[in-house]
Amino acid sequence: MKTYFRLLTFARPIEKFAIPYVLFTILAIVFNTFLFVLIGPLLETLFSGAKDCAPTLAEKASSFDLVGKFNNIIQQTINTYGKIYTLKIVCCVIIVTVFSANLFRYLSQRIMEDLRLHTLLNLRKAVFNNVMDLHIGYFNNERKGDIISKVASDVQVVQGTVTNTLQVVFKEPMQLLSYVVVLLSISIPLTLFSLLVIPISGFIISKIVKRLKHQARESHESFAKMIGFLDEALGGIRIIKAFNSTETTKKKFHDENVFYSTLNRKMARRQQLASPVSQTLGVLVVVFIILYGGTMILNGQGDLTTAKFLVYIATFSQVMQPVKALTDSFSGIHSGITAGVRVLDLIDTKPEFVNKPDAIELSNFNSALIFENVSFSYGDKMVLDNINLTIQKGQTVALVGPSGGGKSTLMDLVPRFHDPESGAIKMDGHDYKDLKVESIRSQMGTVNQESILFNDTIFNNIAFANPNASEQEVITAAKIANAHEFILNTENGYQTYVGDRGNRLSGGQKQRICIARAVLANPPIMLLDEATSALDTESEKLVQEALNNLMMNRTSIVIAHRLSTIQHADRIIVIDDGKIAESGSHTELINKNGLYKRLIDMQTFTE
Repeated sequence: MKTYFRLLTFARPIEKFAIPYVLFTILAIVFNTFLFVLIGPLLETLFSGAKDCAPTLAEKASSFDLVGKFNNIIQQTINTYGKIYTLKIVCCVIIVTVFSANLFRYLSQRIMEDLRLHTLLNLRKAVFNNVMDLHIGYFNNERKGDIISKVASDVQVVQGTVTNTLQVVFKEPMQLLSYVVVLLSISIPLTLFSLLVIPISGFIISKIVKRLKHQARESHESFAKMIGFLDEALGGIRIIKAFNSTETTKKKFHDENVFYSTLNRKMARRQQLASPVSQTLGVLVVVFIILYGGTMILNGQGDLTTAKFLVYIATFSQVMQPVKALTDSFSGIHSGITAGVRVLDLIDTKPEFVNKPDAIELSNFNSALIFENVSFSYGDKMVLDNINLTIQKGQTVALVGPSGGGKSTLMDLVPRFHDPESGAIKMDGHDYKDLKVESIRSQMGTVNQESILFNDTIFNNIAFANPNASEQEVITAAKIANAHEFILNTENGYQTYVGDRGNRLSGGQKQRICIARAVLANPPIMLLDEATSALDTESEKLVQEALNNLMMNRTSIVIAHRLSTIQHADRIIVIDDGKIAESGSHTELINKNGLYKRLIDMQTFTE
């Protein structure tokens, strides 16, 4: 229940919906119950004799006998105006009652739908916002399919199940109570006997749905795996086809699909069993009621009349509807609560670091970026060990070294994607932990080895870092990035859609748009992570020219695959096994005849 009430907090302000819903629901229940009470007067109008019934009913109708009271009113009306007139009055009252019951039922359902969508909006917003705030390391450890499943599917299950249960938990007990009041007003002994079906039905159904919670959790996890397979298959479709692995991929997805379908079939069978059980028990009780009540009428025992007995049977037949709704809701709540637990786990996942309450807003980068005794590790593996490095404003610093040495990790520390385990990183003398993360990243632009574009127009991809940029500013940035000419040759120019992950463009074109995006942001610090390593010679030349334009008059930190591209860097930092092995200019490092010289020689030999 704790999870359930936690999920309901996303319906705030719930009173905006709850008050009108309660009002309309109560009115719908009153009119719906009154409709069954009117069956007695209708039967009295059609079949009872005016002269002999009126005094009998008047004598038998107690203060609690609702049906008897209405029958007395009908008999008095018949005596005064006749049966035809009374029949017209009863039919008019039935029409008004039916219309009112359905009107208020519609209004209550409309309010509940607004609440359901409001809850879904808030829940999905909370999940997505928290995902966007999480640190980069979280996404390295979690399956993307599982995150997508929680944001899309699990949230939908929560919205569909939990809010439906809220509706059922209020409406159905109220409706059930109103029916019971009518039944008790007709015959207390008969009602006490008939209502035994409710606890018996509840006990049996609780046994049936006992395993649903465990199966629901497995079902959500299996669906998340399928979403993960789908995402991987679509992202790696070229590799799948290139290595003739289509059938293997199909089988992998099919096996999980079969498991998911089998699990949901078992859950559905258990859920569907609850309704027939409750209905069967209800029918059995109705049979016993007919036998017991009919015997009382035929033997002349008690004050139960034929009209009252028919009202009783009609009303009791409706008792099973709210009971059925409650049992269906009870059998379905496990899936919603399980999905809710998964969603709340994601919402409760906290970023690795947050801004301090008194964090400083850094408006400009003025002097230097400093690493002081910085160490970092992934689990037990030490990736950076006691790094000391100073990068002065305006310098171009290149990071080189063998793969796995720690270059990319060091680069990730600069925009504070991670915090060092020990040591400190300072910008203009301020410790990173004393600065707002957003203000640190606002001083930086990034161009990665992988060209990351969004399924939008070229214009919007360039303007991503500055959504308020004018058309001329975007064009200027594209020209600096050597992208303007090829953009004009595309189908719709700057309004051409790049496709999913930019797949409608070549590698060099995508990279130049990424560079244009960084140019438009106009940051004082540029981070370039092997921005030309995946390109052919011609594209590399164009991209390298764009990068040179980009780095002009800026502080630049570059990870280079081709060492020939960083020979003019102010400083070259050679990182090996998490430590700074060498540092200096290209000429100085060549003269040292160390690791950098060996890397240069190996690459020259390879080329």
